[in-house]
Amino acid sequence: MDQASLLLRKQLKELTKRPVDGFSAGLVDDTNLFEWQVTVMGPPDTYYEGGFFNAVLSFPTDYPQSPPTCRFTSEMWHPNVYKDGRVCISILHNPGDDPHGYEAASERWSPVQSVETIMLSIISMLSSPNDESPANIDAAKEWRDERDSFRRRVSRIVRKSQEML
Repeated sequence: MDQASLLLRKQLKELTKRPVDGFSAGLVDDTNLFEWQVTVMGPPDTYYEGGFFNAVLSFPTDYPQSPPTCRFTSEMWHPNVYKDGRVCISILHNPGDDPHGYEAASERWSPVQSVETIMLSIISMLSSPNDESPANIDAAKEWRDERDSFRRRVSRIVRKSQEML
C-alpha cells in the first residue's frame, strides 16, 4: 500500500476512534480511500448554527505532498465557497509562495496538515468569513453591505440542511 493510502487509513481510523466536535467523516465508498464524505455542523453562535452541511474531500494520489479539494454538496452561501461548492481557504492551496501575493507560504498547504486540521479550518471559515479575497463575490458583497439579507439567506440554507437529514 502506498504512503497516501496508509496515511488516509490511519487518519480515518483515528477519527472513527476519537471523533472531533463539529464534523463527522467517512468514506464515500468503502473501496476508495481517496474520496471522503464529511458533514460539517454549523458552528455555534454563527449564522450557520444548527445546519448540517455535506461535503466531499477528494485526496490526490500524492497526498500529503499536495492538498485535497473540498466541495460542499449541500447548498452553501459563503464568501469563501465558490458557487459550485468548492471551498477556498489557504490551507487547501498548493504549498509554496502565492503567485498573487495574498497568502504567506506558511498559510498554505503543508504535509503536516490532516483531515482534522482541514475540517477545523473549514469550521473556522464558517465562523469568520474572509471577504478580502472572496471565492463568491456576490456572497462577499452581501456579507459586507447587506448583512440582514445575508443572514436570512443562510437561515434558509440551514433550515433546508435540517430537512435533508
